[in-house]
Amino acid sequence: MSALPALPALPSGSLASRRETVADVLREAITSGRLQAGQKLTESGVAEQLGTSRAPVREALRQLEQEGLVISYPYRGTEVLGVSQEEIENVLVPVRISLEKFAFRKAMPRLTDADYAHLRSLVDNMEAAADANDAALLADEDIRFHEAVVTLSGQQHCLQIWRSIQPRVRAYFRRDASHYSDATVVAAQHRELIDALLAGDEHALDRAVTDHINTHFRATEDPSE
Repeated sequence: MSALPALPALPSGSLASRRETVADVLREAITSGRLQAGQKLTESGVAEQLGTSRAPVREALRQLEQEGLVISYPYRGTEVLGVSQEEIENVLVPVRISLEKFAFRKAMPRLTDADYAHLRSLVDNMEAAADANDAALLADEDIRFHEAVVTLSGQQHCLQIWRSIQPRVRAYFRRDASHYSDATVVAAQHRELIDALLAGDEHALDRAVTDHINTHFRATEDPSE
């Protein structure tokens, strides 16, 4: 467990709240890359590091396994799962394109001035994160933008699917954010999505969403070029 940062003891509270806190701490460590793929996690090791009992750790690890961030093996314990480029290209990106094209189309006629103001505020946050060279915040604001549109689409099934893949999408957003030589390009891409929503052309919106998702995942190339 040496890869975990030094953390204070968790605050007192119910088992459920402590489970969520443990899950949040481990999720952040995994998606930020501080816990690498293949890292072994033991209930006793995590509990000792966080100053808690093993019960909330056990429940948190089960939750993270459902999110696809760890995997548990009989007699071998729990191991961190990485997000490979193969998975991104062949699973996460195709799922995102299908889901978000549909959600963006459904959201387009529903968005109010207040909704657009909220989306623009998220893009402003991306610009601020880029200016501050804060790759973690940039990725998190990116996630918030896409989840906001999916939520505003009013399609609960889309939101359920999005939330099931969001932890792994967030992991590759966090991984890839540092590959931009000019991180302000991320905000510019999202302003283009807003413009496409405002234009009201479904076919153009489909192209904008597809192009955006396809440029986002290229970890080995610089998307700003």
